[in-house]
Amino acid sequence: MTDPRKPALLSRGSWTEARRITAILRKETVGGALLLVGAVAAMIWANSPWADAYEAVRDFHLGPEALHLNLSLATWAGDGLLAIFFFVAGLELKREFVAGDLRDVRRAAVPIAAALGGVIVPAVLYLIVTRGVEGAGQGWAIPTATDIAFALAVLAVIGRFLPTALRTFLLTLAVVDDLIAIVIIALFYTDHLSPLPLLAALAPLALFTLLVQRRVRSWWLLLPLAVATWALVHASGVHATVAGVLLAFAVPVLRSDKTEGPGLAEHFEHRFRPLSAGVAVPVFAFLSAGVALGGLDGLASAFRDPIVVGVALGLVLGKPVGIMAATWLTARFTRADLDEDLTWVDMLGLSVLAGIGFTVSLLIGELAFGVGQDAHVKVAVLAGSVTAALLAAVILRLRNRTYRRIHERELADHDHDGVPDVYENDRPGMTT
Repeated sequence: MTDPRKPALLSRGSWTEARRITAILRKETVGGALLLVGAVAAMIWANSPWADAYEAVRDFHLGPEALHLNLSLATWAGDGLLAIFFFVAGLELKREFVAGDLRDVRRAAVPIAAALGGVIVPAVLYLIVTRGVEGAGQGWAIPTATDIAFALAVLAVIGRFLPTALRTFLLTLAVVDDLIAIVIIALFYTDHLSPLPLLAALAPLALFTLLVQRRVRSWWLLLPLAVATWALVHASGVHATVAGVLLAFAVPVLRSDKTEGPGLAEHFEHRFRPLSAGVAVPVFAFLSAGVALGGLDGLASAFRDPIVVGVALGLVLGKPVGIMAATWLTARFTRADLDEDLTWVDMLGLSVLAGIGFTVSLLIGELAFGVGQDAHVKVAVLAGSVTAALLAAVILRLRNRTYRRIHERELADHDHDGVPDVYENDRPGMTT
């Protein structure tokens, strides 16, 4: 039994939060299925007799040359569509720490520490494996990201009864992971920096912030400002997805005294999450995942590349080791116990599942080695992600009977009766 006087790791949390997380995961699970469809379609096309047509689609350019936006479809997907993905991730992260259960520092410490551990250990492992390989060091961040959509698609098949606390932990871990990834991209994968466009981006960003803080929802005002911010950040040399996070952090979470219904962040999240999960990520997967394997000989040749081995080991081994170690150290430091229904095997299953690093890993691979030069990286990411999914499936299925029992108990819990569908900590006039 967990000592009630101690903080509990992976405790259930409030019903309001559980209901919100369930709704988010439902959308992300559908998005994950579409992501897998896009990735499989890309792999089949890239290894078919019509592979040249696939490359022609990826390399097709469109956009105004005068604005330096005559980009290939693959670049539009990575720089443009993923900005929507990071906008939604930024909204979710801010909401978690302002109005969610993670506003409690003790709850927030665990997924933050786990995310940091899941970034540091894979990066170190990759650098150890690739030491002495010329140019390999620039790919150190590839195995550090978790793909929540892909992971949830796997859970939809193997973990339908996974307890709410574990699902919440996985979602929060992935969102913090995404924030760390965008910081890494901004700091380490900016080839050149043009200060003037970057400073100019502050003007539309400031106006966007002013309008959303006043609870303006008019798309014809906000969308042009968001696009201008994105275009100027892109022109500055900083990866354009950074603009998505900056715009998200500007959006207030809590309701004002003059506003009925959900806060503006939740409103935007409802609008943009289907676009992110259902369009942006699957299209990016389709335009990025296609790689010619060259048959069994080509696959064997790829795995003789230390970069491939480093990425795959980082995802399959580095991720779970880093997450488990950070979580255990946090538990020791805070003297916290696992929730009485759960064991460290459950944490191991989630940690292995976090080794699915598809979308952001492919993006960082392109940034590190260049579009068209990252074929082996794609093989490594795909192989590592599939291996992590299979291992997690085995571990989590072993506990499925326990999860079913917990799930039935959660459904039978009527403590949430009468909870309003608004954030319980909203206060009039707050604009955080």
